[in-house]
Amino acid sequence: MTDETLAYRATLPRPDVTAAEAGDLLQSRYGLSGTLTELGSQQDRNYCLDTGERRYVLKICHVAYETLELEAQNAAIHHISSKEGAPRVPHVIPSTDGQDIVAVTVRDQTYQVRLLEYLEGEGLTHRKHLPKESVAALGALCAHLAQSLADFTHPGLDRSLQWDLRRAGPVAVQLLSAITDSAARDRIAKTMVSAVRRIQPLAPSLRLQAVHHDVTGDNVVSHRDSYGRLVPDGVIDFGDIIRGWLIGDLAVTCASLLHQADGDPLYILPAVKAYHEVYPLTEEELRALWPLVVARAVILVASGEQQISIDPENDYVRRNLELERRIFDTAVSAPYELMEIAVLKAVGMSTAVLSTEGWRPLFPDIDPATISFVDLGVSSRHFAAGNWSQADMDWRLLARAAAETGTSATRYGEYRLSRSKLRSATPPATYTLHSDICLAGGTTVSAPFAGKVSWKNHHFVLAGEGISLHLDGMEPTIDDEADVEPGQPLGAISGESGSLGGLRVQLSTLVGTEPPLFCAPREAAAWSELCPSPAALLGTGVDAPKPASTELFALRQAHLAKPQKHYYEAPPQMERGWKEHMFDVEGRAYLDMLNNVTILGHGHPRLAEAISEQWLRLNTNSRFHYSAIAEFSERLASLAPEGLDAVFLVNSGSEANDLALRLAWAHTGSRHVLSLLEAYHGWSVASDAVSTSIADNPQALTTRPDWVHAVLSPNTYRGMFRGSESATGYLEAVVEALEGIDTKGEGLAGFIAEPVYGNAGGISLPDGYLAAVYGQVRARGGVCIADEIQVGYGRLGHHFWGFEQQGVVPDIITIAKGMGDGHPLGAVITTKAIAGSLEKEGYFFSSAGGSPVSCVAGMTVLDIMADEKLQENARDVGDYLKGRLVALIETYPLVGAVHGMGLYLGLELVRDRTTLEPATEETAAICNRLLDLGVLMQPTGDHLNVLKIKPPLCLTPESADFFVDMLKKVLSEGW
Repeated sequence: MTDETLAYRATLPRPDVTAAEAGDLLQSRYGLSGTLTELGSQQDRNYCLDTGERRYVLKICHVAYETLELEAQNAAIHHISSKEGAPRVPHVIPSTDGQDIVAVTVRDQTYQVRLLEYLEGEGLTHRKHLPKESVAALGALCAHLAQSLADFTHPGLDRSLQWDLRRAGPVAVQLLSAITDSAARDRIAKTMVSAVRRIQPLAPSLRLQAVHHDVTGDNVVSHRDSYGRLVPDGVIDFGDIIRGWLIGDLAVTCASLLHQADGDPLYILPAVKAYHEVYPLTEEELRALWPLVVARAVILVASGEQQISIDPENDYVRRNLELERRIFDTAVSAPYELMEIAVLKAVGMSTAVLSTEGWRPLFPDIDPATISFVDLGVSSRHFAAGNWSQADMDWRLLARAAAETGTSATRYGEYRLSRSKLRSATPPATYTLHSDICLAGGTTVSAPFAGKVSWKNHHFVLAGEGISLHLDGMEPTIDDEADVEPGQPLGAISGESGSLGGLRVQLSTLVGTEPPLFCAPREAAAWSELCPSPAALLGTGVDAPKPASTELFALRQAHLAKPQKHYYEAPPQMERGWKEHMFDVEGRAYLDMLNNVTILGHGHPRLAEAISEQWLRLNTNSRFHYSAIAEFSERLASLAPEGLDAVFLVNSGSEANDLALRLAWAHTGSRHVLSLLEAYHGWSVASDAVSTSIADNPQALTTRPDWVHAVLSPNTYRGMFRGSESATGYLEAVVEALEGIDTKGEGLAGFIAEPVYGNAGGISLPDGYLAAVYGQVRARGGVCIADEIQVGYGRLGHHFWGFEQQGVVPDIITIAKGMGDGHPLGAVITTKAIAGSLEKEGYFFSSAGGSPVSCVAGMTVLDIMADEKLQENARDVGDYLKGRLVALIETYPLVGAVHGMGLYLGLELVRDRTTLEPATEETAAICNRLLDLGVLMQPTGDHLNVLKIKPPLCLTPESADFFVDMLKKVLSEGW
């Protein structure tokens, strides 16, 4: 085929065939009729035919495309269909007279027509987000398809096609004339030139075979896995099949992913890795991959611009052009060198190591062993109470260290806490690619290797063979553009003798480009190859220790008991907290919407100081007399309703509920206890016995001891009786259980329940429910236990205690979790009469419960809650947050309901709002996507389909907005 033919084809609009005319063709040539819907295409005219029984695709093609080429497409489909393990492909449907390709004339224009099976499944292109599992699956699909075509040959494959990346340069030149914006045209042209220059030396080594050459989101179909994620498994539209570069096939696929990459070119790496695992690539092919991706991006943009000028009514092209521009912008955002290293590392291939043999000292007068290095990482002892966010904090710490030691430096490869960003959907650039040194002014700086000097605006570069040294903060003593030898003086540190000056040092293998000072953690492996450590200049102490998250997680798995679970399959290693945020070892800040233990927020300096002071003064057990235990007990009693004035101090919620049950047994002399289904009360023997949540214990409903009587859960959303007025129906179940206990003649010890259904996601109990149940229980001599461990202590905002919402007063209150802001602390508050009943069984003692440190922690928490008005904040921010969450119901069918109040909320996700089928797998996947976006969230409820929203009470409106915005992003884009 000549270039003229190729150029002519590029100017063709779609065939001008209406739906009515297509219907006539289908009836006359295939004997089929039904509903027609036009499908998108760049140069074909495609229709979907739905007969009511089956669906088909009618493809109408210009005669400028030879019949031999169409025969090659059909033959490839037949070939792939015969291969075991190959992707699904559509069957070719012959006409009534047995032809696979039919020549037709419509209004004096001749076209070639084919009919294919409609391959069922969902496409990927217009998904705003694809998880890495889907990206990897697309790469694997591309590899399996290429494997299936490896032994396929056909004369129709040897053709000239504008999409053939072997011809990308000449094709781009032809297409660029359609771009009227000269600046955009020049940018695209220069990009293609740079890509071709990198491809040409590798071209002879690139394998040739039959390739689909268009395995993109438009041309694959997918099924959904159990989590609702798309898994591509079928391929359609073989219109671009050629004999071409194997790696070009993968380049096309990777380029198509960039419009969903949110500007991150490394997004393609799971696809590359998955492809290589199926169909291994050579090093030369891997090095050519990114330049080919860039070339594909150029062709896409240039072709789209040209096609829209030819066929302005083509909505398919117009929609795709926006995506293609996004692909181009992402493709040109990263240096070729960075992507080459990232691709090689993704498949486990090593790259060249920089040799520093023969390098001379950077500072001839300073022994590197005398340099002190400042820890500016996430776990640094220098940081507390958010001081890392203060302006120039890193420089101030560096200068202070230098004043003490003479010469001090920051560390290379460190994840800087000061670079962290709160409420960020993407990980910030925290990884350090340089070192800053604070040292005496006037210190001589010398060339470590031979090279050419250049300096501009105080930025000095020594360009050597394969490596450049970048310096800032030096007064050069050598001319610009001068050649220097190893050891030759370059200049001196700015500043007067006796003063301190600063020098920034960075190595880079990039030519003619000033490298970044920091990069995102996901880029660290590649950028650290391009900007290697300056250890040869500053000593090995300059290298920050690498986080050992994987090794530590393996250690945890090896030695921590298996039932002691963890959040997330691949959990981030958290090493710092501040207010409603947690920070991992890479400096990523996560909004903590999950942690109801830290009621004040993380890292509160006032609490830390109070605990530290008391610990230095005294810590012992509660059998000794000291002021803190008396004062704290009085404080707790004052918070409870009148008459509840006896306090037990313990160290956990499980211990508190266990003790409450013992008190009920001791006071009544009976054993039987009434509890609720779907409830959780703890892990001790007694508290676990009354816990019936199958999410926490799948055997809960079949392993309860005979003294536990679990009644129908008053779930006003999905229970047997629904709505706030449903108490009567649920009360009947309670009365039935109580009458069953009555018949035993053994009495009733009591009833335990959360006043707000915390474990089910903060569901309010039906109006009047607790009052009625408490009345029935007390009429039988039992006591009523309010488990306030999760929902109480100001978290509801509108009430300090959950039972206040129901207008009742319990006989026993149990509390824990937030009352110590993470310090192990719990309490039981009851009447003196009930408390005294325990003395019949001996005295009570808890080693850590009520210690001086624990009491001071508890009192300080209460003081801070009052001073910072945290209950009021829980009310105000909680109401605002709930309002925003409720608004989601109108837009997203998956959102079934919003439960709770204050800062104890639950967002229940359902697949069907009528049947209330729980969206269990979707909820898990949504939590994982939220983690990627910087939000900590986990599911709760027996079906694990409720987002349990229980953040620190210091949550700000800005953080509430960020949470809802990220949740909306997930619900709209996918997970």
